[in-house]
Amino acid sequence: MRLPIQLYEQENILQACLTVFARNGYKNTSTEMLAAAAGISKALIFHHFTSKKKLYLSLVDHCFEKVRTGIHFDERTTDHADFFTAITELSRAKLGYFREHPDEWKLVYEAFYATPDGLKEEIEDKYGQVSEARNAMLAQLFDKVPLREGVNRTYAFELVMSVTRHFETKFLNETKGMSHIDEAYTRSLMEELEAFCDMIRYGMEN
Repeated sequence: MRLPIQLYEQENILQACLTVFARNGYKNTSTEMLAAAAGISKALIFHHFTSKKKLYLSLVDHCFEKVRTGIHFDERTTDHADFFTAITELSRAKLGYFREHPDEWKLVYEAFYATPDGLKEEIEDKYGQVSEARNAMLAQLFDKVPLREGVNRTYAFELVMSVTRHFETKFLNETKGMSHIDEAYTRSLMEELEAFCDMIRYGMEN
C-alpha cells in the first residue's frame, strides 16, 4: 500500500533530519542544515512541521516509538513473564537496538539526558507519563516475585529500577563519543547487569 504523498514526504524529512540532529545536536542545527539534508526548501520544512522545535519533538516521538516496538516492550512484560528475566531481556534488547541504530540513540540521549533549552517542559510532560506507565507495568510484574519476610516490596522494586537506570546511564555516558558501539562492549555490560541482578535476587551473604 502506498503512503499519501504528505506522509511519505514527512517520513523522508524525518529520516534525513535525524542524522543532522544526531551529529550536531539541537542547538547547533539550523533550519538551513535540515533543509539541505532533506533536499527541500526551508519553506517546505515549515509547511510540514512549522518550526525546528516541532520537527525535533516529532523526531523524538518517532524514535521513541521505534525503540518501544523494536525492543518488544509489551511482549516482554506480559503477565506470564518472570520479572528478572524481563528486566535483563529488555536491557539487552535496548542496548542491541541502540548499537544498530546509532542516530536514534544519539537523539534519544540528548532528548532525555541532555535536554536542550526550551524543550525540557514538553519532554517531561509527555514522557514522564510514559515512564510512569512503563514502571507501573514492571511493578505489576514485580508483585509476583516472592520476597523474604520483612522485605519492603516498594523499596525492593526501587532498588532494582535504580540498578537498571545506573546501567542505562553508564551505557549512554561511555558510548556517547563512539562512532560505533562494539558488540563485545554491550555483552560485557550485560554480564555486569546480570551479576548485579543476581546479587539482589539471591543475596550477597554466604
